[in-house]
Amino acid sequence: MMAAPGAGDFIPPDAHGVAVNRLRFLTAEPAEPNKVRPPILASWHRSRALNVVADKIELPYLRDPDLDTPLIRSAEPVLRRLHEQLAGQAVSIVLTDPTGLVLSRRTADTGLERHLDRVRLAPGFSYAEQFVGTNGIGTALEAGSATQVFGHEHYAENLENLACAGVPIHDPISGRLVGLIDLTCWRRDAEALLLTLAKNTADQIQRALLTYSEMREFAVLQAYRQTCRRTSGIVFAVTDDVVMMNDHARAALEPPDQAAVLAHAVEAGATLAAGRRRSVEAVLPTGAPVRMYCQQVDSDSDLAGLVVHVKIGQREDRSRGRHQAPDRMLLPGLVGTAPSWQRACREIEAAVTAGTWVALEGEPGVGKSALLRAVQLRRRPPQRCTVLDANDYRRDGTTWMTAVRQALTEKATVVVPHIDALDGLGSRAFCAALQEARRVPAADRPQVAVTTRPGVAREAIGQLLSFFPTTVSVPPLRLRLDDLPALVPFFLAKVGPDGQHVSCSAEAMRLLMRYSWPGNVQQLQQLLHQVVQHRRGGSIDAKDLPPELHSISRRVLSTLESMERDAIVRSLADTNGNKVQAARSLGMSRATIYRKIHEFGIITPG
Repeated sequence: MMAAPGAGDFIPPDAHGVAVNRLRFLTAEPAEPNKVRPPILASWHRSRALNVVADKIELPYLRDPDLDTPLIRSAEPVLRRLHEQLAGQAVSIVLTDPTGLVLSRRTADTGLERHLDRVRLAPGFSYAEQFVGTNGIGTALEAGSATQVFGHEHYAENLENLACAGVPIHDPISGRLVGLIDLTCWRRDAEALLLTLAKNTADQIQRALLTYSEMREFAVLQAYRQTCRRTSGIVFAVTDDVVMMNDHARAALEPPDQAAVLAHAVEAGATLAAGRRRSVEAVLPTGAPVRMYCQQVDSDSDLAGLVVHVKIGQREDRSRGRHQAPDRMLLPGLVGTAPSWQRACREIEAAVTAGTWVALEGEPGVGKSALLRAVQLRRRPPQRCTVLDANDYRRDGTTWMTAVRQALTEKATVVVPHIDALDGLGSRAFCAALQEARRVPAADRPQVAVTTRPGVAREAIGQLLSFFPTTVSVPPLRLRLDDLPALVPFFLAKVGPDGQHVSCSAEAMRLLMRYSWPGNVQQLQQLLHQVVQHRRGGSIDAKDLPPELHSISRRVLSTLESMERDAIVRSLADTNGNKVQAARSLGMSRATIYRKIHEFGIITPG
């Protein structure tokens, strides 16, 4: 007895039998299994479950897809040669990204090209199964293997006069899906060689990708070896898929410190252009202060990786004339000993370690995304972390959803902040993408985490949160003010000018401890960054802090009241706290300035 053919086997189906059974299926009657190939029937069922419309084609469109990628660069010469070989043939060569978004199309036959334009099989349109139903692109991506769809096997009737052969393209090093090659022709012209040709083309592109990756990795390896020869210290090299370190790094740094150095370096390197350098100060989990010298390495005008030279030393506290013992870090790049903060760190680390999808709830600026990055970098340093802010959905929903679907096809960490910004349509689309990602075997599934504000109505994001078994609450800064003596020097080391030490005086720290920090840790870091623009060395005094930190108001001040408060604070600072002189400079009586100081909760100097 002959085995049933698979989706990738070319056995011309009985066109009449398939057409009849497709009609039966679309009218809710059972299709005859022996008349329709099982993979095609399974795809029809998925298409119906996704509410795909069979009598018309309506596809999302992305105006400017990213064409500056390793896939495009590697595939371009392969597809150009194939197009030249097929000159005069009615065959279209289509390249897509991992989500089915068409990136390029080459067609030698004008008649076929006009038809493909009518059915939107063109750059910028997505041929994912969820939009157009059974087809050579979307069904091959769903099946994860080479697939041919012939004539009436297409779910959409507008495609029934076409034959398509799609083959997924995988990164030859990481194995992750990076795109798909599709060959489309008229149904009457389809031959068994169509799928064979598509497979051969995919193989050529994967070999080109390997060559491209080897060139980039060779450039990083060369820069890494040069740095190792120039110094006997700690040297790291980082690419998308590889982390290298010399013997000195392995001997001098504990595993948590290695992960912390990597986390700081990757964060610093994200803003560096090719060939540029940057130095960064940090405090490691074991308490050792380090300075890292980061350099972006390029290969053929493309960023290839990062090389980092690390020096371990002691940070001198010049304000007291002795060395400062920094606080130990529970996670790389994060400080704080408050029980509520450490509990949040432990809970999120436990969830990520177990491979559980997790949601973080907290006010804006508390450090939800930073916590997620720190945890995943500590546990799995080489793994890529993709952050896709849901606020971007409001600006361009199609582009954002395309990026989300692509990220969820990779075995990486995907962080989606601000899911409460999604509307109903965006929330449902995100749920569908998560549902697809959950079909993947656990070993190949991405680690997904989301963040949201507290107090969001559960009916708005309840369905989304059902995908995340664990929810962790991250405390606001006002509930862990005891962490400020550790946070302030930590941020000053990050935002301070290179080679300059900036500390915080006891009086300035007293004001920082009294403030309520509505913007949380993010506001603290931004404030310190602004302060060091004017105080580039020495100690930050109370007068260096903005006026709002010099008052403890019991109510929200109007714009006019805030301006008045700021003027009083500046005058008091200029007169060293002398209220009589401050009142005179402002043109107000002593009684008025005393009343205003009490009303605005102004803290007078010393």
